[in-house]
Amino acid sequence: MFTRVCFICLWITVIVSPSFAVDLESRLNGLEEVLKKQQKTIEEQQKMIEQLKCELATVKKHEVSVVPEKTPAIVLGAGETLPTAGRVQAPASEKDPKMSGISGLFGGSFMTNPYISFVLNTNFYSSSINERELKNRGIPGYSILGFDQKKGFNISEGELFLFAPVDPYFNLYANIPFTENGASLEEAYFITTALPEGLQAKGGKFKSGISRFNAQHPHAWDFADASLIYRAFMGNEGIIEKGAQFTYLPSLPLYTMLGIEVLQGENEVMFNQNATGGPHAFTGFVKTSFDFGDYSTLLFGPYVVGGQTRTSTVSDGTFFRGNSALYGFETVYKWKPSKYRSFLLQGEYVLRNQSGTLEDANLGISSRLTRSQDGVYVQGLYQMERWRFGARYDRLSLFKNDYMLAGIPQSFGSNPWRLTGALEFNPSEFSRLRLQYNYDRSGIDGKTNNEIFLQFILGIGAHSAHAF
Repeated sequence: MFTRVCFICLWITVIVSPSFAVDLESRLNGLEEVLKKQQKTIEEQQKMIEQLKCELATVKKHEVSVVPEKTPAIVLGAGETLPTAGRVQAPASEKDPKMSGISGLFGGSFMTNPYISFVLNTNFYSSSINERELKNRGIPGYSILGFDQKKGFNISEGELFLFAPVDPYFNLYANIPFTENGASLEEAYFITTALPEGLQAKGGKFKSGISRFNAQHPHAWDFADASLIYRAFMGNEGIIEKGAQFTYLPSLPLYTMLGIEVLQGENEVMFNQNATGGPHAFTGFVKTSFDFGDYSTLLFGPYVVGGQTRTSTVSDGTFFRGNSALYGFETVYKWKPSKYRSFLLQGEYVLRNQSGTLEDANLGISSRLTRSQDGVYVQGLYQMERWRFGARYDRLSLFKNDYMLAGIPQSFGSNPWRLTGALEFNPSEFSRLRLQYNYDRSGIDGKTNNEIFLQFILGIGAHSAHAF
């Protein structure tokens, strides 16, 4: 007991001693200093978090104007986006403090690096007709453009895609295809993101939006080649022009988009750049879409293309001068209950009217030419897991084939048609292997062109999902 009392007294003496008090005060001061530093660090981190939140909100608000063209992932077909998903986003006020960190041409942007992707489209091609005949095998009465396809192994093209938002008001796109003969600027255009609700403008060089097929790049096609109506009326890859496009989405119960385009008119089948000076081609289109049931969507709408024409694709050694008009109607039905199962049924009807003068350069004579011709294609594709198989039927001169030269009806033999079957395997959304067979009766020589494509498509980088 005496020992415990002595220990307690000694402990009390130490505690109340001046040296111990000084040490305790020093430790308390040190802890307070550490707490102040930590508090300052926390405040700085909190400010940084708030700033990042503001920047993220700004990017989300302005980065995407049309969802189908912004998704940063390669999608070769299965990930197509419905047309109802996304449109113009309203901009933040110029006085919004969140916009203070965004600058333009002379400073940084909220997106420093653009999305970049590359798609390789390659194939093995076989035909029962020799290459010389293929090159000269046009569609008589419609177009003399042949099929520039070599037998054996081919690299159709490698497509380089670039996309980035310029600022809160514009997005910029570019598509540069590479072939064995060099590179070209297929598309380079801007899209507005800050016009009043429902309005959007596009300018530059772009694929016309008249139809679903025309707006697609070759690697996104459901078959290895274009349908006969495009080869006959618009060329193998459709209408790609310099110009301006304006679209409007009115507030209606159904998705409805109205669009017009003013184009330079360089398409060699429909117009040609030498037809006249300045823009001389115009388009108008309406797209309507609605869902029915849980998994089905229907898209349909008419379009018209018109302008002045000066083309050498009517017949060998001649030039056609006059006016051309193209009237079309497309319908697309999609059933997609899951990512691994779907069905697509698509069709398009086109009627072409032309009137003008056909000049024969060899004979030095001119004759009045009028053409009223039509065509259609219907195709269906069914997807099951990674496999997809489909069929397509093409036909020209379905209802109309009036070809009047100097008042005399002209005949070019049997009506051109073709039947196609395809089987494809998609290991992932980044690759596709397709086997396709064409039974082609589009010539007037009586020969059947038996064609086989073995197509391989690979994509890398951040490439947007394709539109519906």
